[in-house]
Formats: sequence, C-alpha cells, structure tokens
Amino acid sequence: MQLFASAPHDNAASPLAAIYALVAEEFNEVNSLIPQRLTSDVAMVEEIGHYIVASGGKRLRPMLVLLGSQVLGFQGNDHIKLAAIIEFLHTATLLHDDVVDKSTLRRGRATANDKWGNAPSVLVGDFLYSRAFQLMVELASLDVMGVLASATNTIAEGEVMQLANIGNCAMSEDDYRDVIRCKTALLFEAASHTGALLAAEQSSGPAVDAKAVGALQNYGMHFGMAYQLIDDWLDYAGDPELMGKNVGDDLAEGKLTLPLIQALKVAPAGDQAFIRDAINARSCDSIARISDIVTRCGALDYTRASAVTEGKQAIAQLDDLPANSYCDALRALTDHSLSRLN
Repeated sequence: MQLFASAPHDNAASPLAAIYALVAEEFNEVNSLIPQRLTSDVAMVEEIGHYIVASGGKRLRPMLVLLGSQVLGFQGNDHIKLAAIIEFLHTATLLHDDVVDKSTLRRGRATANDKWGNAPSVLVGDFLYSRAFQLMVELASLDVMGVLASATNTIAEGEVMQLANIGNCAMSEDDYRDVIRCKTALLFEAASHTGALLAAEQSSGPAVDAKAVGALQNYGMHFGMAYQLIDDWLDYAGDPELMGKNVGDDLAEGKLTLPLIQALKVAPAGDQAFIRDAINARSCDSIARISDIVTRCGALDYTRASAVTEGKQAIAQLDDLPANSYCDALRALTDHSLSRLN
C-alpha cells in the first residue's frame, strides 16, 4: 500500500517535487515502515489507521525530520523511525480533532469519524499515540523522547485552549498565537528539533553545536506558525475545491482565527456586530459577507503579512546551519509554503 509519494500532488517540475526527490530513498523507507507498524490483531484498528494515514497531504512534518537530521550530517536509519513517529502523532491528532470538531471532510475525503463513528476514531487515535511511544522507546534517546513527550502534552493543552475559546469574540491575537503555537506549530518544531538531536547525539565532536540544534528548533516553530496563518488566510482567500474541506467550518464551530480577530479590532462597528452575531449563531451561512468584511477592513492583508513575517523568521534561522543541499531544501520548502499566498 502506497502511503507516500515522491512528490504528492505536485508535478515533477515543481520546487516541492525537487525537495522530495532529495530524500526519495528515505521516504520509501518511511513508506515501508508505517504499514509495518500499523499492524494490529484488531481489524478495525488497521482499517481506520491505514485510511487516515493514506488520506493524502504533503507529509511536511516527516519531511522536516529527514531534512533536519541530514542537514547536520546524520548517518544511519533512526531518522526513518523518527519520521514515522512524527506522522503517527500527527495522524492521532487529526483523528481526535475531527471528532471534537464534528468534521465530515478532510483533504477532500470523508473523515474517519464520519465513516466509522466517534468512538472508533478516538480509540484508534489512542492506538497511534501508543504505537508512536513504542517506537520512541526503540530509538533509546531520552532527549528525543523528552521533546516528543512534552510536545504531545502541549498539543493536547492547545486543543483544550481552543475549545475554551469557542465563541470568545474578545480573544486577543496573543491568545490566538498561543493556541496555534501549541496546537499546530509545536509538532513542526518537534520534528525539526528531534531530527537535529539525532545528529547531535551521533556526533562525537564539535560538528553539531547547540546553536545549530536551536536554529532547527526555531525554524520548525516559525515554519509551523506560518503554515497555520497561511491556512487562516486561505479560509477566506483560497479555492474551496483545492482546500479539500468544508468552507466556513471554523465559523460554524465558533472558532476565531486571525482574520476574524483582526476584523473585530479594526472593522466598522456594524461589521464587527455582524461577525459577532455569526459566531454566536454557529452558522456558516454568512461566510460570503464575512469574507467581504475581512477583505475590506484589511484583516486578510494583515493575516497574510503575519504569515510572511513568520516565514521570513524561519528562513533567517538557516543562516546558522551548514550550507548544503538539505539547507537549500529547507529554504525552498518555506518559499513553497509562502507561495500558497499568491
């Protein structure tokens, strides 16, 4: 079963295809490892696990593991196992998120909870978490395990923070940034950070210093923040068919993202009142007018600029890394992500 592609959803001439080609052999190994570790005596566990893992996406988090470890000269196979761990953790969060959000569509396909129900989806998410931690033990790195254990705990806190702010029209931008840092950016950060830690542990000399490890950690955090802010922008400026999800879902769930938070700060009073009413109504019926409001008041441009700033901060971290093809790939990966804003 093919869980990854060399360059999913991109033609062979695209920048992203070239990045995947750089680590094509490693991705094939991750391809093989994931289904091996999804085995279970319980048929539904395998069925749901394979469904959600194979549902698409660009696999950017495992990519950061592979690039982050090899930019610092890692040699061996443990980065393959680490990439699978990161993908299992990400997949588990998707299963749980979709249940909490009552989502029915992800990446253009029915969500697992829509196909099998909430209880199986939650329990298979738990299975993936536990399988990820089994793999962590096999890595036998306390530093890596410490980062990932802390990350999974904070990601869960981020989910609760988001839930606690449902319908909160007084939510500040700082509070929102805390939520997306915990909920989204942290796993990107953990991916690049732990990849760097593998290389540092392998090095017996000064080849990998703490500054380089810190640079990769910070790169992942800023990349993840940019990634979420780009998604926030695309919710109102993107093509719904290309996004593969239901437009207006966040609005219908009472979730505030940066375009709404900024609009509630700078839009005319009447428009602010309209947004509050739509959030309180938990309805996406007014998505067209709200899209117009966030565009007219500059909230959409503000969100775009915020995403670009985070992307530039990610790229700035690369100055502290060795100049090689993997560093170039990290830069190209950030540029490609920011190109979604065009």
